Amino acid sequence: MPDTVDTAALAGWLEEFARLITAERDLLTRLDSAIGDADHGVNLDRGMTAVLAANADGLPATPAELLKRTGMTLVSRVGGASGPLYGTAFLRMATAAGPAPALDARGFAKALRAGLDGVVARGKAQAGDKTMYDALAPAIDALDAALDTGQPLHAALTAAVQAAEQGREATIAMVARKGRASYLGERSAGHQDPGATSVTLLLAAAATTLCVD
Repeated sequence: MPDTVDTAALAGWLEEFARLITAERDLLTRLDSAIGDADHGVNLDRGMTAVLAANADGLPATPAELLKRTGMTLVSRVGGASGPLYGTAFLRMATAAGPAPALDARGFAKALRAGLDGVVARGKAQAGDKTMYDALAPAIDALDAALDTGQPLHAALTAAVQAAEQGREATIAMVARKGRASYLGERSAGHQDPGATSVTLLLAAAATTLCVD
């Protein structure tokens, strides 16, 4: 197993995320049609297709450069709320990654935490608002906790995915307090949040492609 996450490993993560988004595009759109604009799956699929196209032309030298390019691509190619939120997350990850040619487990976790901070700064979301935050925040907390006990990244990411899945499921009962879903008030309860669903796919892709001991 590799002991660092370099640009090639990150590119593999993005490729798997894109594959999952394509596979679940109709589900994401269906979830969004209940409480949003019915475009979450289509928009993310278009954005990740553009990310893969950029990567096919060659990978940059550092994780930060790849993460920055990913963020800029998503901001420019993805409409609705998901473009700015995902784009900001990747841009913040890029800043946290710094100039290093590769990231160790802690470095990758630090980047993900910075991405979460970017989502909060951009969307002003808190726990219980029925957004991607409700899956992403507990996932990153679980990731950090697992690394604190000495677990390798792949095991820590597995814990993160489990926390994300629990957070995703918890959004079903929530009443939305952010975004278009909040316009529905109590009627937003009973529906799974599409953003929490897609960010769970992001973490699942990491767990299956990044194996750092």
